[in-house]
Amino acid sequence: MANFYTEVPELKYHLNNSMMERICELKERGYQDKDKYDYAPQDYADAMDSFDKVLEITGEITGEIIAPNAEGVDEEGPHCANGRVEYASGTKQNLDAMVKAGLNGMTMPRRFGGLNFPITPYTMCAEIVAAADAGFGNIWSLQDCIETLYEFGNEDQHSRFIPRICAGETMSMDLTEPDAGSDLQSVMLKATYDEANNCWRLNGVKRFITNGDANLHLVLARSEEGTKDGRGLSMFIYDKNEGGVDVRRIENKLGIHGSPTCELVYKNAKAELCGDRKLGLIKYVMALMNGARLGIAAQSVGLSQAAYNEGLAYAKDRKQFGKAIIEFPAVYDMLAIMKAKLDAGRSLLYQTSRYVDIYKALDDIARERKLTPEERQEQKKYAKLADAFTPLAKGMNSEYANQNAYDSIQIHGGSGFMLEYACQRIYRDARITSIYEGTTQLQTVAAIRYVTNGSYAATLRDYEQVPCSEEMQPLMDRIKEMANKFEACTNAVKEAQNQELLDFVARRLYEMAAVCIMSHLIIQDATRAPELFAKSALVYVNYAEAEVEKHFNFIRKFKAEELENYRK
Repeated sequence: MANFYTEVPELKYHLNNSMMERICELKERGYQDKDKYDYAPQDYADAMDSFDKVLEITGEITGEIIAPNAEGVDEEGPHCANGRVEYASGTKQNLDAMVKAGLNGMTMPRRFGGLNFPITPYTMCAEIVAAADAGFGNIWSLQDCIETLYEFGNEDQHSRFIPRICAGETMSMDLTEPDAGSDLQSVMLKATYDEANNCWRLNGVKRFITNGDANLHLVLARSEEGTKDGRGLSMFIYDKNEGGVDVRRIENKLGIHGSPTCELVYKNAKAELCGDRKLGLIKYVMALMNGARLGIAAQSVGLSQAAYNEGLAYAKDRKQFGKAIIEFPAVYDMLAIMKAKLDAGRSLLYQTSRYVDIYKALDDIARERKLTPEERQEQKKYAKLADAFTPLAKGMNSEYANQNAYDSIQIHGGSGFMLEYACQRIYRDARITSIYEGTTQLQTVAAIRYVTNGSYAATLRDYEQVPCSEEMQPLMDRIKEMANKFEACTNAVKEAQNQELLDFVARRLYEMAAVCIMSHLIIQDATRAPELFAKSALVYVNYAEAEVEKHFNFIRKFKAEELENYRK
């Protein structure tokens, strides 16, 4: 039987990271639920065993149900009739299997019917699902919108809505509008307070809404009349049971066909405020988007794994000139780089998720009691690291997913251009990952302050102090030199005191920081588990070193007056 968890030993390696003990201690509040719920862990070992078992169940469902349904779902897609969405038949089977297995509301407290899992094992489940069908991954993983409602909603909203998600209902986040894509400050969906019925009413149009006919929606709307910027926006909860929202159409997309991307028409729809007025964009959407970006990073790693699997299997099977094509350097070079990007990107993903886990758990504890000075310091440290690493994890993994999907088709040759092969679906599905939840260009904007304020450089220097094996030491020496070049470029750009120049080379600085960080993470992995990562560490550092050199040469030689040649 196919199992998308047990067949990828790298996942269990990342699950068994030493940081998980602290994460479990915080998440479980010293394992206080063990006497209240029979499925609550008794201790750390029991918690880790629970994660492993749930991941194995997820892997089995993806291998036996979701993956076999993927091609049919891609071909059939969802349908829209009378303002409602009907999923493809395979999607319905997928959802039914996940709900029956209890794989919803995974990170929510047990008192609401959740599993109280940390973000890290949940993110692994999201990666596994995406490796089988990225479109279905969108529908299932949008359950993590409940994190924002849990964080900012009130107790009454918690008790009414969270159990429904834990029981299997679906969610969406309704942000984008026809004239407000990346510029969410321009959102104009109108929210007015209905005094007679003691509720809010929403009117307007939302566009490009993933899973737009979901049961529960988090909606960004303009609550403050006469405003035109982010300070006039609030977050609302819309319950499909209340009516008032119709699906005008489902977009006809390049990929992720199983995931309905909808245009929604709000007509006096009843809604309720989530949190405080005026903080919808400034505070709540930022939290929502960071969670979504980690989810797309997981989706991207899943797609990278799928692309690599397809390329490797074909290269072993396909014979030309009397031997399997995997024996040709041109092909095994592509496969080695694909695997190295996959391993390095996955390491970045789970390092980020662990940072998120610690600060989120401490945030939650702070709602129950005052944090100690040591806990406040820990919370601040990991919140900063999570904020710095999230745009790297999302941006780089989405780019790697696209590159790996491209190379998978290339390995297939002409066959890869035929619709009978899964690599073409993976290629189409991967393309959106570097666009939605913030393009790679916007991830660069989010990350660049950590370049200029020295945070990434400080992280690299901290990583240089992490012991590595004797076999990895030559790679460590090379990464130190890569970091020196990154710092030299950063300093040169800062000294120029030219904002346009900084904006122009920001993507190059961003990529230099990212590949240096991933190089450190992969040699840490290779030190602990050389049987899994030693080859990828060498291949990735070779690749990363060339990338750093390329950007270093460009930035070192580029002159600000040359910007005129790029303007159109």
